[in-house]
Amino acid sequence: MAENLFEGLPPPSSSNTQDQQPPPIIATTTESTAAPPPKPILKSSLKRPNPTPPNHTQAAAPKKSLKFKTTTDASEAQIIEAMRKISAHIKNPAKIGKAAKLAIQLIQAGSVKSGTSDYFIDILEAAMSSSVPCTDPSVRADFHSLFSEAQATKELLNKKQNNQLATWTISAVVANDLHTDDSFVFSKAAGQIKEAINNLPVATEDDDTEEAMSLKDSTVMVEEGDQTLDTDKDNDEPEADPFGLDALMPGSKKKSEKSKAKNEAAVQIRKEDEEETKRFLKSQREALITCLEIAARRYKVPWCQTVIDILVKHAFDNVRRFTACQREAIGKLWASIREQQNRRKQGKSVNGKLDVNGFEWLQQKYASEKISIRHSVGGSGERRAQQWLG
Repeated sequence: MAENLFEGLPPPSSSNTQDQQPPPIIATTTESTAAPPPKPILKSSLKRPNPTPPNHTQAAAPKKSLKFKTTTDASEAQIIEAMRKISAHIKNPAKIGKAAKLAIQLIQAGSVKSGTSDYFIDILEAAMSSSVPCTDPSVRADFHSLFSEAQATKELLNKKQNNQLATWTISAVVANDLHTDDSFVFSKAAGQIKEAINNLPVATEDDDTEEAMSLKDSTVMVEEGDQTLDTDKDNDEPEADPFGLDALMPGSKKKSEKSKAKNEAAVQIRKEDEEETKRFLKSQREALITCLEIAARRYKVPWCQTVIDILVKHAFDNVRRFTACQREAIGKLWASIREQQNRRKQGKSVNGKLDVNGFEWLQQKYASEKISIRHSVGGSGERRAQQWLG
């Protein structure tokens, strides 16, 4: 009877599987039917910002055209007028900074050309003729930036203008670099000064006499002497046609007048070149002397001392390239540098205080120390100097 009770009933495993299978099928069908619809909506929404890039390019185009017009559309007459205004205002110490920035903008825009180079040189000349020197701390940066940018216009200037620019560059750029706190810039400026000294020719007796005459303010006497010499020459010259025969030969008279005019023009050009060369050498020597004086004033700075020693020694070795008064100034400068150098080696300055740099102090300290086999310093018993530099 017990065995017949379980006949006809399904096994328990089959019933569990049939009850658990339907729910996942329904869930999958519902998920599959609900998921696909939002996909095409998202794709269409992402494709909408595609036409926007052309609008950005169109908006940026007019900005470029405006910048181009402001830099290149100025006529030569407008540039000349602007340069005249800058040269008139740059003399004022209160307006040097603004005028220098405007001049730099003209250089960077390419407005300095062969037709406007004369007006640009007038700007630089007016700046150097200001009542405030170019090495004054208030205008030092403005002069440095202006004449540094002016180096890009060398190819557009003639010989005289290039000579003026070279002299002004020594005074406004190299001299101001000597006031820096950067040792690399200071050494570079000292190298430029030494190179300029090497390029100078040997001074002649004529240079010494001209210097002495300029110191005595005898320029007026020189002009009067030239006039008297010219009148004497005119009186001593014989008459060109004492017998009146030139009227009978008009062709020969024209040829002689043409040849005489050519000779006078050639002589005049030669004189102008010689005077320009003398003027350039004189101004360059004066600028270099000013640089040496500025460098000597910075001898109290420890890291400047070695560079100044080499620079002044180089000037003293090439003293024959300077005039008499300048040679005397360089001699005094070298004597004062040697005196300070000797005091510095002794460990004392003019005030009696310790004035040596770090290298010299260590050199004096370890000159008398004993180094043991174990590479340690301080064999006299001091334990602080053990294991010197590893």
